[in-house]
Amino acid sequence: MNWRKSDLHRSSLIIPRSLARKGFFMARMHLALSLKQPWATLLAHGRKTIEIRRWPTNRRGRILIHAARIPDPRPEAWALVPDELREHAQQVGGIIGVGELNDCLVYRTLEGFTADREKHLNDPSWFQGPVMYGFAFANLKALPFRRYPGWMRFFDVEHSALRGIDG
Repeated sequence: MNWRKSDLHRSSLIIPRSLARKGFFMARMHLALSLKQPWATLLAHGRKTIEIRRWPTNRRGRILIHAARIPDPRPEAWALVPDELREHAQQVGGIIGVGELNDCLVYRTLEGFTADREKHLNDPSWFQGPVMYGFAFANLKALPFRRYPGWMRFFDVEHSALRGIDG
């Protein structure tokens, strides 16, 4: 089968037009990334723009931000949450925002990791070499909470699960 660029949206999976005309249909999917609270809220509201991971990604484009069911228990993480976002940071187990993933940064040194601290908000002591990765986001936007089961790494979210959400 020959796929045309116009057949696929960058971060959503849809059936090619050629198959749709023949009666084949498939649910449109969006990608999401799950983060523990309060990190999910801090990202969705643009207080941080880099999400640190121990694995790289080549993915780019629109990514939904999912708040994991289990929050980060560390008091130093919660100390970063301003009063106006405390209520949002209590939401767990669902989609809370969206942003454009536009780069995967590589941190091989503590100095490089520390240089971006204002963007990822992690304490320098959290750096664990030999390498860590920073998923750089732009155009971040908080969305109304929508309960949805999450998964580790990137996972698919059915388009129908987002009906009624502006994003």
